Amino acid sequence: MGTILKGMSRIRWHQLTHAYGSAQDVPGRLSRVAWGDVRTSVDALSDLGLWLGELAVFDATVAAVPFLWDLATADSVNNRAAVIELLQAILEHGNPPQIEVQLAAHRAVLTGRDTLGMLATSSDPAVRAAARALRAAIDSHTCEACRPA
Repeated sequence: MGTILKGMSRIRWHQLTHAYGSAQDVPGRLSRVAWGDVRTSVDALSDLGLWLGELAVFDATVAAVPFLWDLATADSVNNRAAVIELLQAILEHGNPPQIEVQLAAHRAVLTGRDTLGMLATSSDPAVRAAARALRAAIDSHTCEACRPA
């Protein structure tokens, strides 16, 4: 494994869950996004979207977000715009029964805001557009979990 997903092996993915159960397959999907060809990357991102952010957020989402930020900033990654869009989906979805997980997932996305400046100047117009959309979503983000008490 290269520097893109450094530290991923230290996560106990088998103890985490996503929308369909055990998160043990998440590292493989992240790796396919990192080093796969376009089709492989698209398929892996589709799985990750369903598992981590399109339906709700989970403890595996929280663990995966830092790696998604790594992928979004790595020029060698295919579909960086789709990775950024997944980060936005995570920010827009919740998990009301597990409000603490929702808060942690949203905070994990919010911590990458400073990265968006660099992404917004990418030579790839899709990355620029996705970065600008995520920045707007972050700047206007309000949800029950993230509101100060």
